[in-house]
Amino acid sequence: MPHLFDPLVIRDLKLANRVFMSPMCEYSSVDGFANDWHFVHLGSRAVGGAGLVLTEATAVLPEARISPQDLGIWSDDHIEPLARIVRFIHQQGSVSGMQLAHAGRKASTYRPWDGNGAIPESEGGWKNVAAPSALAFAPHYPRPQALSLDGIRETVAAFAEAARRASEAGFQVAEIHAAHGYLIHEFLSPLSNRRTDSYGGSFENRTRILREIVTAVRDSWAEHAPVFVRISATDWVEGGWDIDQSVELARQLKPMGVDLIDCSSGGNVAEAKIPVGPGYQTPFAERIRRESNILTGTVGMISSPVQAEHVLGTGQADAVIIAREFLRDPYWPLRAARELGQAITWPQQYLRAAPDGSKPRTALDSDDITKPMAVQ
Repeated sequence: MPHLFDPLVIRDLKLANRVFMSPMCEYSSVDGFANDWHFVHLGSRAVGGAGLVLTEATAVLPEARISPQDLGIWSDDHIEPLARIVRFIHQQGSVSGMQLAHAGRKASTYRPWDGNGAIPESEGGWKNVAAPSALAFAPHYPRPQALSLDGIRETVAAFAEAARRASEAGFQVAEIHAAHGYLIHEFLSPLSNRRTDSYGGSFENRTRILREIVTAVRDSWAEHAPVFVRISATDWVEGGWDIDQSVELARQLKPMGVDLIDCSSGGNVAEAKIPVGPGYQTPFAERIRRESNILTGTVGMISSPVQAEHVLGTGQADAVIIAREFLRDPYWPLRAARELGQAITWPQQYLRAAPDGSKPRTALDSDDITKPMAVQ
């Protein structure tokens, strides 16, 4: 069985280890642009040894942002500030990935430290909040407008264009955000999707927009580069989206070119009772991996090296996706490898603090990684 610091090969991409940095919103952009905060936030986790560094949920349209301070990729002007970050990540021997996102009915809201719920236009909010159906997430959230068929087509095209821009910036992994009660998850769940057209009702219809987005992103993305999809494996509410549907969805996505399912849960129902605890979402990754025959990553309350190693060693997932522990310790992989007695390369600048026998890190091959990928 694999160990935490064994390489992972997906398509033509070789990740140095199986510790991934989870997308985590920073609410620190102006007009969607990456800045020095993002450079340090993402770059320091690459210095710390993460095999894959994923950006926060990056909006494919201005109105797709959770807050006015979200990162964006809806304009070609966004490419170069992101490319600067990508180049640095690759110089550290890590792989860069972008999470492409649309917030749906949870858009136009305050960043956490400024308030809660809908943000007025006078403070940077916007009127047109989109969703599959005109159902608000909670009373203090915006009341969305149901997307028209033209709106759905425009959204799918926006994901494709965002993927093209991410490719031009040099990102090597694209992750489609279909979790946490944002737009795509809203379509998947019968609790938020009450449509009566070809995008609502049956499992086939509710999953249609995700399949269309996967196809569009895959067509805008290099064939040799991976595409991930993050899902909420369950709504944690009876009658909602559940693990059985997640397994079937993963079975459909694999032949369409999805390489890994990033398994999270919840976020679509405000009052859901979620049994949060160490590794509480890992069983979802294990079942999807086993029954859908696809690579999975698991996220949520994974904090100790021994715990992470156990997940991989018992075949519950192919990668661990670390969130809050990376906020506490940007160098978690370096510490974890030392505790587990496994090998990890260190930055030249930090070798004097490394265990005996540690080797210096080398950059990823610039010919394969840092140049823009050809659009297929």
